[in-house]
Amino acid sequence: MKLNYRRTILTGLAFMAIYSFWQTYDNIVPLILKHSFGMNEIITGAVMAADNVLALFLLPLFGTLSDKVDTKWGKRKPFILIGTALTVVAIAFMPIGDNARNLPLFLISTGLVLLFMAFFRSPAVALMPDVTPRPLRSKGNAIINLMGTVGAIYALLMTGLVVGDGKTPDYTALFWSVIIFMVISICVMMLTVNEKKWGNEARELEKAHPELMQDAEEEAPAEGVKRKLSGPKKKSLIFLLLSVAFWYMAYNAVTSAFSRYATEVWALENGGYADCLMVATVAAVISYIPLGFLASKIGRKKSILMGIVGLFIGFFYVGFFMQYHFMINLGFVLIGVSWGAINVNSFPMVVEIANDGDVGKYTGYYYVFSMAAQILTPVLSGILLQKVSYITLFPYACVFSVLAFLTMMMVKHGDTRPVAKKSVLENFDIDD
Repeated sequence: MKLNYRRTILTGLAFMAIYSFWQTYDNIVPLILKHSFGMNEIITGAVMAADNVLALFLLPLFGTLSDKVDTKWGKRKPFILIGTALTVVAIAFMPIGDNARNLPLFLISTGLVLLFMAFFRSPAVALMPDVTPRPLRSKGNAIINLMGTVGAIYALLMTGLVVGDGKTPDYTALFWSVIIFMVISICVMMLTVNEKKWGNEARELEKAHPELMQDAEEEAPAEGVKRKLSGPKKKSLIFLLLSVAFWYMAYNAVTSAFSRYATEVWALENGGYADCLMVATVAAVISYIPLGFLASKIGRKKSILMGIVGLFIGFFYVGFFMQYHFMINLGFVLIGVSWGAINVNSFPMVVEIANDGDVGKYTGYYYVFSMAAQILTPVLSGILLQKVSYITLFPYACVFSVLAFLTMMMVKHGDTRPVAKKSVLENFDIDD
């Protein structure tokens, strides 16, 4: 059984389009709120947190709805097409509201964008596991993450090319470059991805290779009948989702507060802190595909546990430095690679537990726990930073890494059965 890279890349075009917008949104909207509309940091932070709050409710809802849809295009593609069409129309009004200094127009258009993005975000993410055999989903998720990185890089490049100088430049060209990128990406995906055919072929491959399925001993339900999760599977799902929350609590605490930590503790100035985060990001991106291959050899759970241990060691190591030293970057390389090991395998484990007809719903569950953690952890860690000391940041991350390890040890489902290749070269086989 080999991953079809061409199909996976085409499937990932929707994810790439989504990331191109989020990169622009996260970089530009805070600047607009602050410089165009004079909002303070607290209000700006509240607006920027709105997408995570909405995600708690909307992503599971639309993910579940897409599970129940059956069209000639499939389950996910109608949501992706309609959601993208509505999103790009709403995006077009954001720079109009900014340039006119019309706060209601800007906030309404931004709110609609967040709503419409939520409409197709879970279906877009669920598309990959729908059309990918279960044992290959870690490799598939690695490709999808790389596609998302391509979208983010495009947004960053366009920001540098078309955004003018000054505190309140005209962002119209930037937003329209993202609109065009999203439209082209989704059009190519709609024309090339045969969701129903590829999904049926993936299920046939799974039936042909039961030795690779962790739960192959379970009898398949009759056609049209949904099987309820067994007690052990429910337990594994709960502990897995708790693990997702805990490692996001650890990682996001560091990424959200690191600029302040580096300024207060290490006295770094002029954005010097960004180099450390860039090292971690680059390390994660470079490691995605090798980590996908590793998971196929040793399994997803072991890969994630190794990643959690790596996070703990990286956080513990960096936390010992009371002033900046270039050796700190070694810790961030470890953090980046470890986060990659977790990121590549965690989502496939969640949807592995799902029945085939519930992938969208379980995608929503994954996002509920990850988003909830990203809402909560800046508040909890921020209290410690303010009330105790900035040096509590990395010990805080270490504590939640330990919690993630303990809960992950309780997960007994969602893995695959790794099968050794006959030769090293077979690991690099690619289907057309």
